Amino acid sequence: MIGVYVPGSSPLHRLGAGWKLMLLAASVIVVAMLPEWWMAAIALGVAVALFAVAGIPWRVAVRQLVPVLWILAIAAPLNALFSGWESALAMSLRVSAFVALAAVVTLTTRVSAMLDAMQRALRPLGDRVDADRIGLVLAMTVRAVPLMVEIVRAVLEARRARGAEGSMRAVAVPVVVRALQTADGMGEALIARGVDD
Repeated sequence: MIGVYVPGSSPLHRLGAGWKLMLLAASVIVVAMLPEWWMAAIALGVAVALFAVAGIPWRVAVRQLVPVLWILAIAAPLNALFSGWESALAMSLRVSAFVALAAVVTLTTRVSAMLDAMQRALRPLGDRVDADRIGLVLAMTVRAVPLMVEIVRAVLEARRARGAEGSMRAVAVPVVVRALQTADGMGEALIARGVDD
């Protein structure tokens, strides 16, 4: 994966991975159910404030959030067209809050700690589920948010360095190619470690 974990001694760093994952899931559910755009704006403000609580450098925090604007640049106008500006604004704020919350968790939690927490939570289910595999999949899923952010950021920086301008397709194609290459590399690494056995 990528090393986005930012070491620290903040309360968020010290909070157990299991608690953080449970709070992340609960927060996403609550934010998704907020009926008004201004409520979603408050939720985003709280999520952004968590970066400060965790002592995450602002440059790192911004790198996590900026690439989602490319997605919202397409989704928000379409949503506004079909559902009105308030719906589009609420959707944009919710998605931004989701990304910020997931970024805070991944920036303050080692992947190994997330994996261990998921495995402990699933072990009571016994032979009915493979706790190790499910824990690995969930940890990788949470990690995918900053991974995709990093890929988009790298593509945008490469385009800026070349002075290139272009359409969304000119950005989307290299992002998809790099994402597939990364997924292929992760798959090979997992197979080499015997995860497919």
